[in-house]
Amino acid sequence: MDIIIIIALIAAGMLLFMAEVFLIPGLSLAGIASAGCLVYVNYYAFSALGPTGGLLTLLVSLCGYVLLFIWFLRSKSIDRLALKKDIGSTVGIPAGQEVKAGDTGVAITRLALIGNAEINGRIIEVKSADGFLNEHTPIVVERVMEGIIMVRRQRP
Repeated sequence: MDIIIIIALIAAGMLLFMAEVFLIPGLSLAGIASAGCLVYVNYYAFSALGPTGGLLTLLVSLCGYVLLFIWFLRSKSIDRLALKKDIGSTVGIPAGQEVKAGDTGVAITRLALIGNAEINGRIIEVKSADGFLNEHTPIVVERVMEGIIMVRRQRP
């Protein structure tokens, strides 16, 4: 009866271990339960079967875990679980590459340092270098750096 309990605990621990490694990301209840099964089966083997049976159970359980992990990695099971789709889309041209210093436009929203403006027929997020600007204020692009478009009030 003791051997059946030991075999059942090792099998349950291995199933929980594989669920933890390949199905449930991160540390979860399955990983904790698997470690608990491994610890308890070895404790039970040492207490019920003595030192020889305990060491044998420890070797069998550790080798079983390692061999199961290696077998699962070499099998095609991971290929069935893996994502094979490639992303073919690309990011459009950033607005900062189409806008140059000296371009003019109009603030669409209130520029409380950052807001939207229409420059060269496109609505773009801009940052005000003059402080707060009301909507419909004529603006001019002062500079473009690292994707940030700095604008100031257009002087007549």
